[in-house]
Amino acid sequence: MKPSTELFDLIKSLSKSEKRFFKLSSSLQTGDKNYLKIFDAIDKQVEYDEGAIKHQFRKEKFIKHFPSEKNHLYKLILKSLRAYHADNSVSSLLKQEIKNIEILFEKALFKECNKFLMRAKKQAIEHEKFYYLFELISWEKKLLEEALEDGEFTKDLDTLIKEEQEVISKLRNLAAYHVLYSKINYVFRSGGFVRNEEDKKLVEEITNHPLIKGKNTALSQRAATICYYTQGFCKMANGDYETALEKFYKVKTILDSNPLVKEDLAKRYIRTLNNIIFCLIDQRKYAEARDMAEVMRETGKEKAFKSTDVLVTIFKDTNIAELQICHLTGDFDKGLSLVEDIVEGMEENEGKLHKEQIVSFYYHIAYIYFGAGKYNKALFWINKVLNDNENTLRQDIYSYARLFNLVIHYELGNHDLLEYITKSTLRYLSKRQRDYHLEKVIIEYIRKFIRAASIIDKKELFTAFSEEVGELIQGPEEKVVLKYFDFIKWADSKIENASFAETVKKAI
Repeated sequence: MKPSTELFDLIKSLSKSEKRFFKLSSSLQTGDKNYLKIFDAIDKQVEYDEGAIKHQFRKEKFIKHFPSEKNHLYKLILKSLRAYHADNSVSSLLKQEIKNIEILFEKALFKECNKFLMRAKKQAIEHEKFYYLFELISWEKKLLEEALEDGEFTKDLDTLIKEEQEVISKLRNLAAYHVLYSKINYVFRSGGFVRNEEDKKLVEEITNHPLIKGKNTALSQRAATICYYTQGFCKMANGDYETALEKFYKVKTILDSNPLVKEDLAKRYIRTLNNIIFCLIDQRKYAEARDMAEVMRETGKEKAFKSTDVLVTIFKDTNIAELQICHLTGDFDKGLSLVEDIVEGMEENEGKLHKEQIVSFYYHIAYIYFGAGKYNKALFWINKVLNDNENTLRQDIYSYARLFNLVIHYELGNHDLLEYITKSTLRYLSKRQRDYHLEKVIIEYIRKFIRAASIIDKKELFTAFSEEVGELIQGPEEKVVLKYFDFIKWADSKIENASFAETVKKAI
């Protein structure tokens, strides 16, 4: 069995300051510190090699029970990280305060306990941390019992119970919104844009849900952000990007007006900005989209947005946006100038980028090389998508990558190979749970292109192809295909005997 790399991954994820803190914390401990030897050995490795470590410490007694030593080190690092980041989030601070309250209560220091409780309660209310607020109210009721036994009647139990019921209502309301958001998010994460009846039904169900359709149904600012965010997703699924943009701007406005909640929802804020960029690009507001991408980059410099996952998301979203704009404006030369830095950034963030982010980069880089006429490099990158398929992730990208692959092979003149690939592509698409009539038309025409006897025949075929595809993509559901590759402009470039880039630029 291949050794687990979990410890290696954790150590490699540590910043210099986190490593320093771990070493300082360890220096305060007594006894053998074999775990530090293991830590240093792993930290020096570029790739995890457990055999090398066992060989290095072959004369040490601890190597006989290496798995338990690794587990011990893993737990110590997590403990160190908890201490290092203890004051970095309101959740961590509230956990500490609740523990302090518990300790003071057990020591019958009720007056001091109440001071901590009121301070923590104020924080929980300001940050809309309803789960912690509920627990704090529970402690407040315990303190009230102690006060009543001492003959103090300064607090009203009924008021406290009413407050508790309001918190419970907000918790339930927030939980219900999270469920709806998870459902719509699953649709996009698994299949991208809606194409099958099952997804359409789910989107319609969420769109018409009372919490989404009704007015003033959100009982907190947190819930309101999810409500508008979900509304925006539903509008995007139905191709209404103008309304979707309004919804995402509302999310941004709410979070900008509530900086404490915004800091706690850093990832949602960044995703909101990305959805705004996506909608602006769809409406061809490229300058505004680039301005918003810059806003995202600047936001990443703020303290609350400096976590690794947020910074990686900013790297992915801003660069994908730039590549998309290059696709749509025909500025593939600028795209080429971005690719080198993007690939370098991907290497620096290896192990931190999600599979969806990696696949998106592969696809967009392939598109840039295609637009620049570098078909062999385009094929290299699209093959990285095709060779890395997932059955549950972004089937839209994997499906359209197969169509794009056919176009690349056509440009390379691989006609014999295309006969085989078109058949396998049809088989693949037929197994997907989606309406693929448009995709089938595209494949059939590519077959005709490679069989055409003359240039005149090919031009006639490309003209018919452009017209038929144009007729098929009248609705928002079918127009989605052009977001992945503009087959019409590609056909027009063949008809006009121009480059793809020239045809795209001409159409702006």
